Amino acid sequence: MDTDSRTPLIMVAGIDQQQVADASEALWRQDPQGTALVHHDLRAVAGGVVSRNTRHGSQSDAHVLELAHGCVSCTLREDMLPLLRRLAERPDVRRVVVRLDIALEPETICWALRHVELDGRPLVDDIDIEAVLTTVDQRTWLRDATGDEELVERGMGGSADDERTVAQVAVGQVEFADAIVLAGAAEDRWTRSRTEAVLARLAPSAPWGTRDDIARLLAEIPDYARRGEVDGPHGRLLRGQPPLETDAGVTTLLFEERRPFHPQRLHEAIDVLLEGVVRTRGRIWVATRPDDALWIESAGGGLGVGHAGPWLAAQGDWSGIADERRLRAALNWDDHYGDRAQELVVIAHEADPSEIAQALLRALLTDDELAAGRQSWAGYDDPFAEFHRDPCESSGARELDESEMGGNQ
Repeated sequence: MDTDSRTPLIMVAGIDQQQVADASEALWRQDPQGTALVHHDLRAVAGGVVSRNTRHGSQSDAHVLELAHGCVSCTLREDMLPLLRRLAERPDVRRVVVRLDIALEPETICWALRHVELDGRPLVDDIDIEAVLTTVDQRTWLRDATGDEELVERGMGGSADDERTVAQVAVGQVEFADAIVLAGAAEDRWTRSRTEAVLARLAPSAPWGTRDDIARLLAEIPDYARRGEVDGPHGRLLRGQPPLETDAGVTTLLFEERRPFHPQRLHEAIDVLLEGVVRTRGRIWVATRPDDALWIESAGGGLGVGHAGPWLAAQGDWSGIADERRLRAALNWDDHYGDRAQELVVIAHEADPSEIAQALLRALLTDDELAAGRQSWAGYDDPFAEFHRDPCESSGARELDESEMGGNQ
């Protein structure tokens, strides 16, 4: 018997404002008297102004918020989260639909729902994340997901210092989706096939369909879907069962090695994860940093490197470590290296995966370097010793913060 009394919440994301609005409206129309539709418009957030619209039944409320600090996190903390709790407590609200601003990534919002406390408890005590839907324009999505245009260049940035690219947002929104709402029509069969091949690898368990199919899409979301669960940098790199064979030139490379990277050679090879690549995600071990795992993530022409916390082999106390991580480490434990390893998943649409693998293999320590030991490794020049806010022009790398990686557990 289902005794969950929490209010279901569905989140709708995407980089086309009208398509996100259309999908959200379709959800609201399923039960307009019982559904609250919420939207925070962040186009003027840099100036400290956010427009909030709430719709429930025949009632529609438009409110302009003036924030002391014009940022997305302030909007979340000061208005969105308190509003969602108020709606969840109303007996006449049977479901909440959150129409995300196009610059928002659902992973960040779901992390906040699970971890940010209001009055001593998180929002998931009152709200059940039923599904995350992402809209995809078949005409333009693949081009956006493989480009290097920044959000601010397109007028989509949440603030003037928002350095994210359109590709990073577009790919992240799809990757986190439980279902995908397709819109528009690809200009030709090849574009459609390539777009579908990429979607199948980014979100292999997510059903697809148009906004007219939303009821079916929700019903077809599998029981094992993430539904707002945030993996973090030590979580699973592959969810579901993505195709491993090449389709329309799109392929998935899983790169796994035990020996560490030489920091300088890795820095020189890092462009291989940008050219002709849709997505890279994974954990890396650099010889000069034996205790620290680094998280590397790319989408289109944007790439970031961030701190992913210590390897388990460098920790004496595992009491705060998630069971899944401890189990995975135990299954793959090496007597000498512990859980230290290279684990990268690369989705390429134009690049040759064998060339990517060879470039990464050349960046690993040689047998002679490995035999020289840690004392010798410590003397290597290390471009990763300090993460770059203003990175090398050639790599396009940038630092990822904790919210983008979903925390360190």
